[in-house]
Amino acid sequence: MKKKNNELQENKKFKHQERTAENIKLLQGRLNRIIGQLNGVKNMIEENRYCIDIITQLSACEKAIHSASLVVFKEHFETCVSEKIKADDENVVEETMFILKTMK
Repeated sequence: MKKKNNELQENKKFKHQERTAENIKLLQGRLNRIIGQLNGVKNMIEENRYCIDIITQLSACEKAIHSASLVVFKEHFETCVSEKIKADDENVVEETMFILKTMK
């Protein structure tokens, strides 16, 4: 088991440039709100609330998650993609297209 955990650690990718404290705080705030929204939905289900109200709240959660994704994507574009373009990394377009398709 320990060997498998080490292999997983080795496969992780990390940013070359540190995230700013401002971006970390922004993302953590958004994620905490999303967690709060999801906990609220969980409570609504336990309380047997009306389906449309639950779906409305789930839709709001999806929009909030997408919004957080856009914050990370913007940061990625401003840092990682910019670095790869400067380094003439030919894979940058393919990687960017992949993430755009993933985010829809």
